[in-house]
Amino acid sequence: MNLNQSVIAITGAGQGIGQMIAVTLAQAGADLALLDMNEAGLKQTQAQCQMLSAKAMIYPVDVTCEADVEQVFSRVMEDFGQLNGLVNNAGVLRDGLLVKYKNGELSKMSLEQFTRVMDVNVTGTFLCGREAAQQMIVAGQPGVIVNISSVARAGNIGQTNYAASKAAVATMAVCWAKELGRYGIRAAAVAPGVVQTAMADQLKPEAIERLKQMIPVGRMGEASEIAQTVKFIFENDYINGRVLEVDGGIRM
Repeated sequence: MNLNQSVIAITGAGQGIGQMIAVTLAQAGADLALLDMNEAGLKQTQAQCQMLSAKAMIYPVDVTCEADVEQVFSRVMEDFGQLNGLVNNAGVLRDGLLVKYKNGELSKMSLEQFTRVMDVNVTGTFLCGREAAQQMIVAGQPGVIVNISSVARAGNIGQTNYAASKAAVATMAVCWAKELGRYGIRAAAVAPGVVQTAMADQLKPEAIERLKQMIPVGRMGEASEIAQTVKFIFENDYINGRVLEVDGGIRM
């Protein structure tokens, strides 16, 4: 795909990796539909993209609400007249052990902890992927869908909910590649390792140090390194149905 003058929608575009993906694609000449619940963050991302002469419009939305997602993607088509790509980046963490028994006290992961992560990470990805694909198909436009997964998809202590959600996100990309190829739509996923973002800052300092020691390159990843990988998928027309791990060599 030639990113110049293409239109790419990005969820979770108000900060971190999503914001960096938007800026990176804007530098390549793409116009952006920026989706997030964080309107203040969206405006910051919009300003950065506009400084690069990209058309960038913001859409405050809860990706777990079907009606809102349907409405937003219809608005994107009305505002831009086309949709060539989607980056499903919106996600949340609610880490905790499945069960913990210490000093005679038992605690467990709550159903709310589990369902909140699954709702945003899985349902949100499903809804946005479905609506983006529908708009591309009806318009007769080829396109690309990139899901942001995680190396945690292989399973990680304290992340039953997050790991399960990111495994689902990766699997959906593979399914969509097989289903949507007939319409000229590719799908793939990126599985970052530990990246320096606001989400990673939620981890305890000792957990961050432990993770750094597990990474062969000896450091956390940068959001720009994930964004460059997303750009590569868009531009390389033979990448389809695959999960690209960008993790510094860490193995969970």
